[in-house]
Amino acid sequence: MLSRIADSLFWLNRYMERADGMLRMAGTHYIFSLDKDVNGTSSWKSVMEIFTDSEEKYLNSIENNTEQCLKRLLIDTTNSNCLKTLVNKARENARGAQDHITKEVWEEVNSMYHLVNQPFLEHKIDSYLGLEVMEPLIRHTVLYAGITDITMPRGTGWCFMNLGKYIERCLQTIAFVQSQLELTNFREADTNDLLQWKYLLFSLSGYELHVKTYRSGNHNYNVLHQVLINENFTRSVIYSLQRIEHYLNKIIRNDINEERAALLRIFGRLFSKVRFMELDSLNKDMVPVFFEDIKTDMVDFNQKVVQHFFSYS
Repeated sequence: MLSRIADSLFWLNRYMERADGMLRMAGTHYIFSLDKDVNGTSSWKSVMEIFTDSEEKYLNSIENNTEQCLKRLLIDTTNSNCLKTLVNKARENARGAQDHITKEVWEEVNSMYHLVNQPFLEHKIDSYLGLEVMEPLIRHTVLYAGITDITMPRGTGWCFMNLGKYIERCLQTIAFVQSQLELTNFREADTNDLLQWKYLLFSLSGYELHVKTYRSGNHNYNVLHQVLINENFTRSVIYSLQRIEHYLNKIIRNDINEERAALLRIFGRLFSKVRFMELDSLNKDMVPVFFEDIKTDMVDFNQKVVQHFFSYS
């Protein structure tokens, strides 16, 4: 496969996965901000720090203005990570690889592109109808995931699409957890309070799985177990790494050279750090350090992937 096509497929899925994660987090935050009894979620600053490149002074000035923050996240193209920009870039990549994706995938990306570019979205946001704006967009990201899964052939293109998807998902999970740790300062004594983690679990679509899986009252340990090493949770770090390993091996299995062997070693060290970690050993001070180390390693691995397969830095 041409590196240009592989690049387009890789970034198509990365942009769509990023759009999905941002919509889930923004939708969750919007709902939680309506509940005055939930502490620490009225401010949009944590969401804005993840999905915008705005300066802190600007964030402080709008953090309690829901309509302004939603505009910045969804339709303000001066924000390079706004939803409109992400979907536009996804469509550009889909167009560049149109012969390598199915008609259904192209039509779904195109439908979301036309929806997010509708002029009435700004009016709805100003009219306190933010959830009404986000819900159809969230459905489109779910449809996109399902359509790609049932229509795309399982060739090299599919592997590059999923490599991008799970790299993005892994980085998002780490970013969401780091943001929540910063908000709560990982209050080690509050092990009987699930409320401090409820926002994170809903943002990752993992609350239902959590209450069905974990029975003990040590919620700090349970949540960290779920987001890090629960192999049944599709947004855990370990699940994403397992899928990355699978698709990376499929891409390079028939053409191993020195550079690709080095890439596998880099990933192997990262995967082993998570796979063989001892969760019991992570205390209040070590948890943020561990997540920062994983994030740094993941960013380094991502850079090596794009340099090797797509010939750019």
